[in-house]
Amino acid sequence: MSENLPISNIIAIILVVTSIGFLIYLAWKTLITANLFQKGIDLFKAKDYQGAEAAFRQVIAINSTNDVVRLLLGDLLNHQGKIEEAKELFTDVINRSSKNADAYLRLANILLIEENKPEAIKNLQTSKALFQKQRQPQKVQTIDKILQDIADR
Repeated sequence: MSENLPISNIIAIILVVTSIGFLIYLAWKTLITANLFQKGIDLFKAKDYQGAEAAFRQVIAINSTNDVVRLLLGDLLNHQGKIEEAKELFTDVINRSSKNADAYLRLANILLIEENKPEAIKNLQTSKALFQKQRQPQKVQTIDKILQDIADR
């Protein structure tokens, strides 16, 4: 029985070292992602759209599940007139996270630019319903205004 003790100690040490290594890797990855994200925000504010786009794309390359960055990149692309790319990003976020009200709202904006009112209204209504569930009355009121403006046209 005493022969098994050193083996179990070695296994425990290996597991602890591996776990610590994994945690260090995750912390490093999070730090890099956070720095790139902030760089993208700063570049966007400074109107360096190409630099911001590159930073946001790097964040997505590191963390492909970050929907906030996808939405911001879509906004940036929309701002640059790259409507189809923006539309694809917003649609991708919706497909990945069907309860993301902001993605529906942003997609509705693109659809309004494309003069696709029926689809825009559908996305606005979905966004409104999601914001209602999230208890965000200001956003619901804003969407109601947008829907009323569309109806008045």
